[in-house]
Amino acid sequence: MDLQDRVTELESRLAFQDDTIETLNDILVTQQRAVERLQLQMTALLKRQEEMGAQFESSEEEAPPPHY
Repeated sequence: MDLQDRVTELESRLAFQDDTIETLNDILVTQQRAVERLQLQMTALLKRQEEMGAQFESSEEEAPPPHY
């Protein structure tokens, strides 16, 4: 294999690796956005659960109805 063939082979591999890296980067960006969206949803759900828990706690502390 002469020098020109080796250089061509290396350039071909480099181009393939660049394409692979770009594809992986796109996938990583998509996954990061999904993770951020899930974190926001989790935060909202936790806040909602705390609010609902506070509502139930306050109703449990109320005095029993007069007919007891």
